[in-house]
Formats: sequence, C-alpha cells, structure tokens
Amino acid sequence: MHENSREVRHDNAAATAVLAPQKYGANPTLSAGDSTHYNKTLARKATFAGGVGTLIEYYELSVYAFLALIIGPLFFPSANPTVSTIATLGVFASSFLMRPIGGWFFGHVGDKYGRKVALLGSVGLMSMACLLMGMLPTFAQIGVFATMAIILLRLAQGFAAGGEIGGSATYIAETAPPGKRGKYGSATAIGATLGFAVASATVGLTQLALTDEQMVAFGWRIPFLLSVVLAAIALWGRMHIEESSDFKKLGEKSMEVEKSPIIAVIKAHPGQILRLVGLSIALNGTVYIGLTYFVIYLQMEGFNATGVSWVAAVSIAAATLFYPFIGSLSDRFGRRAVLLGGYIGFALLAIPTFYVMSTTSSFLVVAVFYCAFMIFSGASQVPTWALAAELFPVKVRFTGIALGYNIGTIVAGGTAPLVATYLVQTTGSSIAPAGWVILVSIIGIISVATIKRRDNVPLPTTKEELVSVG
Repeated sequence: MHENSREVRHDNAAATAVLAPQKYGANPTLSAGDSTHYNKTLARKATFAGGVGTLIEYYELSVYAFLALIIGPLFFPSANPTVSTIATLGVFASSFLMRPIGGWFFGHVGDKYGRKVALLGSVGLMSMACLLMGMLPTFAQIGVFATMAIILLRLAQGFAAGGEIGGSATYIAETAPPGKRGKYGSATAIGATLGFAVASATVGLTQLALTDEQMVAFGWRIPFLLSVVLAAIALWGRMHIEESSDFKKLGEKSMEVEKSPIIAVIKAHPGQILRLVGLSIALNGTVYIGLTYFVIYLQMEGFNATGVSWVAAVSIAAATLFYPFIGSLSDRFGRRAVLLGGYIGFALLAIPTFYVMSTTSSFLVVAVFYCAFMIFSGASQVPTWALAAELFPVKVRFTGIALGYNIGTIVAGGTAPLVATYLVQTTGSSIAPAGWVILVSIIGIISVATIKRRDNVPLPTTKEELVSVG
C-alpha cells in the first residue's frame, strides 16, 4: 500500500515536472515540488501579517530617531545641543547590541515552536516598550533615572527587533508562490521602510499641530502613545495566521526540530552566516542613512523640522512603490544582479546627494534625491530577504537569518547615523557621510560576489541542498 502510494506520488511529481517550465517559467531548476508548499490564501495572509507587522514595529523603532533633537535635551541634557543629539543617537545605536540576542531568542522560538508565536512575541514586546517610552518622566522630573529608563526601553526594543525581520522574511518566503519569492518578499522591505515613513508623517503632523514649546512639553509623547492602535492591528493580523508548510514538516520523523538551532546553524552553515553579515552591513549602513540620518542632517542644515518630516515621509513612501517591481526583477534576473545594481547606485549617488542636500534650499530638489536614494535602498533590501531565506535549510532558517542579519546591524545599523554625525562634526564637511555610504556599498558588492545564484529553486530543506550555494 505504501509502495503504491509512493509510486503514485513519484509519477505525479514526474508528470508535473515536465509541465513545470510551462507553468513556472523557463527555469528548469524550479521544481514542481515547490508548488506543494504554496497556498494562495496563506501566502496573502503571510504577506499582510509579515509586512504590516514589520511596518508597525519599525514605526515604533524609528519614532525615537525622528524625535532625537527633542528627546536629546530632555533625557541627555548638555550645554552643547550636538552633544545631546550624539548621546541620543548613541542610545539608538546601543539598542542594536541587543539585536543578535533577540535574534537568537526569537530564532530559537521560531525554529522550535513555530514562526507564529515568535512573530507575535516580537511585535508585542516592541509595542509595550514604545508605549512605556511615551509615558516616561524626563530628566528634569526624576533625574538620571529617566536616562536609565529610556536606555532600558530602547534595549528592549532592540531585543524585539532582533526577531522581527528574520521572522517576517522566513515566513513570507516559506509561503510565497513558486518563482515569486522576490516579489512577495518585498513586503518585508516595504513594511520596514513604510514604518519609517508613517513615523515621519506622524511626527510631522504632531509638529504641525503644536508649537515648539508644546512639542517639548508633551507633544513628543504622542507618536509613542499612538503605537497602541498600530500594535492592535499587528497583533490581530498575526493571530490569524497559520504555520507554513515547511515548518509543519518539522514534525515528521525525518525532519526533527533542532534542540539548539543556534549551535546547529553555526556548526553547519558558518559561510552562509558570514555572507549574510556582509550583506547586512551594507544594507543597514546605507538604508539607515536614508531612513533616519537624513531627517537629522537636513534639520542641522537649516531646513524646517516639519517640512523635513513631510519630505522624508513622501520620499520614502514614493520609493516603496517600486519595491514589488524590484522584487520581480530579482525573480527574473537574479538576486545578485539587482543587489549589485543597488550598491553600485549607492556608491555613485552618495556624493551628489549630500552635496545637493547641503547646498540647496528647495524641498522639491531634496525630495528628488531623497526618493532616488530610497529606490536604491529597495534594490539592496528587497532581494536580500528572499536571498536570506534561500541560504538556510528550514530547521535553522529563522535563526540563521536573525543571527546573520543582526550581527550586521551592530556594525552598521544604529552606528550609521552616529558615524555620519561624527564625520560632519569632526571634518566640518557636510559631504563627509558620503564616504561611509561608499565604504559599506563596497562591502555589499564584495559580499554579493561570494554568493552563487540560487533564484527560484525550492527553498532548501537540508544542508545537502545548499551545496550549490557554497
């Protein structure tokens, strides 16, 4: 009986494989077996839950950065405003130290107990920390305890963020239609990027409605407190998802769950982790310049804070319209080709962008360069999330992505705006941060060059299936 069933399955698979090029495209490596993992309804739910959840988490994460010039004197008072800003950005950077720890924790949960519970936990913790941040007394009220409290809450946010991107990228990739992991995976990049845009717009609206004195007195709290509404949406979306087929198969005897996913992935896939670390350094080192530092930079160059918030929101949101198309390009021409184009574009655009932003007084001109910068950001983000899922087998996929990506964030994520501010302060040149963008772009180009193409083949189940990656 079992042998007959196996023969039927074999015959069906063989027949479907013959038709696969017609149905899935000309790539013969895309097996029809990959289609068994695809459920249209689940794919849509996964895209919504992953993308919207990531949007809300990154809204909560970025509000702090957009309010840095206000929060700085309130929690890190200094006679020199630049020192307060650097201290505020230093705390922003320090939260990234918690990301690998959060990645390990949520990766462990996601690879052992399910993607769903990990995704719920990360967004829940992030939202709680954001809410409490909006309720904190300032330094003037409770002294150094206010500084300590905001640092602890930022560390909690960093811990939660450590599990978000890896979880979203893993879940969406495992449920995406065959041959469309790049397009569907763009939801992770869209969510993260739009989170910054929504945060910028919220801060801009608040600044528009209130005076500068009111913003300092209480207005800065409003964007943090509004996260409650957004958190409810994210939690609702993630409560209504089911596990991916890939994870469900871990219950089978031949696909047992790893006792310690982090030890397993470090032992078996150190090369993949290092490749992803390199990609993460390049991605974060460029993206966080556009998502956070530009807002601070433009204000330091004399632009109105409210106008800057709106330019950032519109430019970032407009750029994300291109992200699904970028994902489709990576499905058709390969992740490597699109990633290389993105980092070469960053390297070429860096100096002109900082030059224009430091010399023009036109918001429109700034918006054009800002949007162009964020489109190249899409070319670095979107293919990375599909590629990351293709680097690790199912048993350690969540942990592998979370570990590799979050190690890179320590080096270049939170440090990007801090380094850029320091470069301007020490060199006196407004164009100096372009050197940072070029440096991390070169790291990205080198990292991409070490990865063999693996587009549109089924996601790897075992270590043996990763031989072609190297």
